[in-house]
Amino acid sequence: MKKIQVLIIHGGMTFKNQGDYLKYLKTKKVSLDKRINWAGDYLEKSLGSKYQVIRPRMPLQDNAKYEEWKIFFERYLPYIKNNVILIGCSLGGIFLAKYLSENKFPKKIKGTFLVCAPYDNSHFDEDLVGGFTLKSDLSLILKNFSKLTMLFSADDECVTPYHAEKYRLKLPKANIIIYKSKNGHFNIPTFPEIIKMIK
Repeated sequence: MKKIQVLIIHGGMTFKNQGDYLKYLKTKKVSLDKRINWAGDYLEKSLGSKYQVIRPRMPLQDNAKYEEWKIFFERYLPYIKNNVILIGCSLGGIFLAKYLSENKFPKKIKGTFLVCAPYDNSHFDEDLVGGFTLKSDLSLILKNFSKLTMLFSADDECVTPYHAEKYRLKLPKANIIIYKSKNGHFNIPTFPEIIKMIK
């Protein structure tokens, strides 16, 4: 049985300089608890055996650089089959938006989901640098595929629905959904809505 591939790009952070990054490392909250997130085992278990979930661990996710992510992402492309489903979460969402707006994807894309993807540097207490800035023309995104769904949460203080409105102006054919609450920045253990949409 040929499995449907789901390629998911995780989130990350960017910093203006090394000093800011080191300060983040010194003050970041640490925990011994296992982090349970919808994009982890839940996604794989909920989709079932007809799907192959591919999760590249993008380089230096806590101090990300677009060019490094692009190089590593492209290493996976020879293994991707037609009708792949792409998911980008947070920084992974703007990574996919930028990549697909600047490059012709080599395989047929069945659908793309961008979850709490920032549009620009209007963040809450975070910088969007490292080459992740979008160009003004995003039209190639919808030439790569026709089905784009963007998901936001009204109570997300990091990537507010303001970003959704900016994407809406550039990508009027995108399906944009703003949930009342997904525990802020989609800090949720389950996400049945996206499972239903993928299936």
